[in-house]
Amino acid sequence: MGVPGEGLAKGLAVTLKTMTRRSHTRQYPDVEPDLPPRSRGVIALLEENCTVCMLCARECPDWCIYIDSHKEEVVVPGAARARQRNVLDRFDIDFSLCMYCGICIEACPFDALYWTPEFEYAEYDIRDLLHDKSRLGEWMATVPPPPPHDPNGEPSKEETAAVKKAAPR
Repeated sequence: MGVPGEGLAKGLAVTLKTMTRRSHTRQYPDVEPDLPPRSRGVIALLEENCTVCMLCARECPDWCIYIDSHKEEVVVPGAARARQRNVLDRFDIDFSLCMYCGICIEACPFDALYWTPEFEYAEYDIRDLLHDKSRLGEWMATVPPPPPHDPNGEPSKEETAAVKKAAPR
């Protein structure tokens, strides 16, 4: 067997050696990590793009997205009757339940949800991980720009339409 406490002494020796060594390596709270581009952190909401279609909430496997809305009549000049549109009242994401799969972002046809690289949003109380639409909107400032288009790829529908529209007939 060995001497009693030998493992403890070896462990303390390693700890003491590490504590006394001058380390040139600086780590996370002192130095921000070098994250890969388009890394996943928190989800941001661009509220004006949300049409309250509920696709994100329906596709979410964790059921961590809560949406409430009401209908509002919009009078269109020349139309036979007023139209209705959904108005977003509540859009919350509970990050204590979210597994960061990104299905909600992929399901949104109106580009209302985006990944941000921000990951420092820890809270002391788990109830504070329920982010409302205003807090989700604040994250939009940290959304990185999309990657540039492939110069050898096909032009987007918008670019093609703009060229056709600008071409003289």
